[in-house]
Amino acid sequence: MTDPAVPPLRAAIIPVTPLQQNCTLLWCTETMRGAFVDPGGDLDRLKAAAREAGVTIEKIIVTHGHIDHCGQAGVLAAELGVPIEGPHEDDLFWIDRLAEDGARYGISGQPFQSDRYLHDGDTVTVGKLNFAIRHCPGHTPGHVVLHHPESKLAIVGDVLFQGSIGRTDFPRGSHQQLLDSITERLWPMGDDTRFIPGHGPMSTFGHERATNPFVADKVLQRA
Repeated sequence: MTDPAVPPLRAAIIPVTPLQQNCTLLWCTETMRGAFVDPGGDLDRLKAAAREAGVTIEKIIVTHGHIDHCGQAGVLAAELGVPIEGPHEDDLFWIDRLAEDGARYGISGQPFQSDRYLHDGDTVTVGKLNFAIRHCPGHTPGHVVLHHPESKLAIVGDVLFQGSIGRTDFPRGSHQQLLDSITERLWPMGDDTRFIPGHGPMSTFGHERATNPFVADKVLQRA
């Protein structure tokens, strides 16, 4: 019997790599089975965090193909003997160049083969938890976002930040696509939904709709 005082989902943010990317350790409190979302590096720290929390890692989830988010995903998956899910296939060209990008940024990067590419409307399970997947292109063409409606929590990678939005000056980036992803796929999750971004502190969609200088309602109405 589950304890109603214990939330079904817990999440811990572990910044990794010199770019301080927010890797998320999330887990199902009923089964204590979990996943790493965007393990870009610092694998010893990540494994230590899972041990400390008493979490058994059952998979790795990748939001998009940039080096700081998934440069070490393949290495960690091999070490733990777990599958990788995500991103969308449209980010394969980023994954293929991880070693090259790693050398450029001073981060160890290794291309990998995902066990399951994700599409809009898919579901990803972690323990007994179900995460809804939304395809949110713009920052990269294959970027995906995880949403756990019951916990009012989303993991949005580099789509949206507290007070900012993702860069769109990378190959196959699109500013308009990013705006559409945020307003059409994130905002409907609800103003009271908290989100973990790829960098920096958490926020809520409602706060960003009210204050974000790029995507606040009043800003987009003026455009």
